[in-house]
Amino acid sequence: MSEMDISRERIEATEQRIRPHIRRTPVVEADGADFGLAPQPLTFKLEQLQHAGSFKTRGAFANLLLRDVPRVGVAAASGGNHGAAVAYAAMKLAISAHIFVPTVSSPAKIARIREYGAELVVTGERYADALAASEVWIAESGALPVHAFDQAETLLGQATLGLELEAQAPTLDTLLVGVGGGGLIGGIAAWYAGRLRVVGVEPEAAPTLTRALEAGEPVDAPAGGIAADSLAPRQVGKLMFPLAQHFVEHVVRVPDEAIRQSQEALWKALRVVAEPGGAAAFGALLAGRYRPEPGERVGVLISGGNTVAVDFSR
Repeated sequence: MSEMDISRERIEATEQRIRPHIRRTPVVEADGADFGLAPQPLTFKLEQLQHAGSFKTRGAFANLLLRDVPRVGVAAASGGNHGAAVAYAAMKLAISAHIFVPTVSSPAKIARIREYGAELVVTGERYADALAASEVWIAESGALPVHAFDQAETLLGQATLGLELEAQAPTLDTLLVGVGGGGLIGGIAAWYAGRLRVVGVEPEAAPTLTRALEAGEPVDAPAGGIAADSLAPRQVGKLMFPLAQHFVEHVVRVPDEAIRQSQEALWKALRVVAEPGGAAAFGALLAGRYRPEPGERVGVLISGGNTVAVDFSR
């Protein structure tokens, strides 16, 4: 499947199919001065309020509703959020699910997967290890694989976030999006197709899209940092990569400290709780890695909230 198959028409059709099962998450307007930045309009899309705590639920429902699911059910490998989303969607649709996560997955995400009733396997240190284990199970069982980012239906589901946001905030100039495997930024880039600047934000310790763009193809990259359970696969997806080449303005990298500061600032100014990967996009503004032009209307995607409570008073 080419990037042209992730078309606006298919995204619109996917949105109609999954709409009864997902939340229309809110946006909140703020000013850069609220965070110690230059006065500047900021629009936050609060996708951490989605079912199962992240945007991944969109792609999960797209997979389970648009594909033929065998009686044995589905299987998914995940750093945590995708697993929780697939487990949630499977629970709601009465489908059996096996979820494989690495030991780096946060306790909050593991707890959610168990809460939704999926069969959970914790194995290996990183996402790639969990993916390998899931592939063995799929080969043995005949379960339907639901890939976290490198699957057409996953991209189509995540792209519905762009469709929704454009209706809510039609005058944005730029949107900052965290990048892991690239399913989210690929889907959003496909929806906007150059009609708005899409800027990727990666942890310095996991520069998957940066390395891919430098090499001209997905290649292995380091997979570390405090957001490793959501933004640190070894490679970006092959399906999203042409979309990124065509429609992502550029990618910036942020240190772990900026991600921590982002989590704290979001809580103190907006009372928004975000996990490290979900807060990474805002870290680009706080660390000065993305500097808006005067009057530029910037959107920031807060994409996940599966984390334990953090005490920012220290």
